[in-house]
Amino acid sequence: MLKIILSGCNGKMGRVITDIVNKRNDAAIVAGVDLDISQNGPFPVFNSFDDITVDADVIIDFSNPAVLNKLLNFAKSRKLGVVIATTGFSNEQIMEIKASANEIPVFFSFNMSLGINLLAELCRKAATILDGFDIEIIEKHHNQKIDAPSGTAILLANEINDELDGKMTYEYDRHTKREKRAEKEIGIHAVRGGTIVGEHEVIFAGRDEIITLSHSARSKEVFAVGAVNAAFFLNGKAAGLYSMKELVLEK
Repeated sequence: MLKIILSGCNGKMGRVITDIVNKRNDAAIVAGVDLDISQNGPFPVFNSFDDITVDADVIIDFSNPAVLNKLLNFAKSRKLGVVIATTGFSNEQIMEIKASANEIPVFFSFNMSLGINLLAELCRKAATILDGFDIEIIEKHHNQKIDAPSGTAILLANEINDELDGKMTYEYDRHTKREKRAEKEIGIHAVRGGTIVGEHEVIFAGRDEIITLSHSARSKEVFAVGAVNAAFFLNGKAAGLYSMKELVLEK
């Protein structure tokens, strides 16, 4: 039985993960952490990591970047693996996550969907073949999403840029310029509206032809399932930084 501490348990994703875990017979959420402790379910909810008294195998975090420092300190003090599925981290916080992986197993991905990570691999392949094509990324999310562009859009851009030896720059704000598109740039655009769960479209535009790769999430459940699968993957692993790539390869 995999024992899980769920950070952000009373948020939207936290509730979806709780439902996913409750349907399994090989895992249980033994404690939750949330600023809102008024909603107690089948497990105790704590306001702070410092208050947790139960034993666990792994932490799943779907909360807020502000929680990161306390989350990592708690995980390191207990030698627990942590699945970090929160987005919107600063570059400094990402460095903190990577540094913590020297002491504990850390699973970190901007997107927990298997489909998105397959899309990333397809984008890498396309970038090597479609030499000289202009690349644009369009992401769409619901009107309650705070960060923009999405972490997934950055993930896709980073995967493409890595494949192209880091030669690309990112353009987020073209309206402030009056000049032609730069050759070595990836345009990244954010749309916010309604209840869109998450849509990502990568456009490779060449001379007289366009190739589009896309992914559409129809519910938050795809991310919750991915996070729970990551928790099982991480259990028993040595200290290190892991991502969906390793999980996919293990399948």
